Amino acid sequence: MNLQPIDDRILVERMQSEEKTAGGILLPDAAREKPQKGKIVAVGPGKVNKEGKRVAMQVKVGDTVLFTSWAGDEVKKQYSTSEDLLIMREEDVLAVID
Repeated sequence: MNLQPIDDRILVERMQSEEKTAGGILLPDAAREKPQKGKIVAVGPGKVNKEGKRVAMQVKVGDTVLFTSWAGDEVKKQYSTSEDLLIMREEDVLAVID
């Protein structure tokens, strides 16, 4: 199934979390924090402004982004092949990482 975000929404694949601490201790899944960065896999066409014109998106497919910890909604496995996909608004993106 192919997901295409609408308006100013983006589809982000969350990066994998660290399995070890800096001291070399292995972390179980329950103790790992979800990373706040990911790669954009799909972008909507942009938001419509008050004049009825679409405002272009500032991010594009392939960008690596940093987002807030509460950003987005997780996409269920039935809709994607990846387990860590989020649909969020463009405004939830804090920065693009080069």
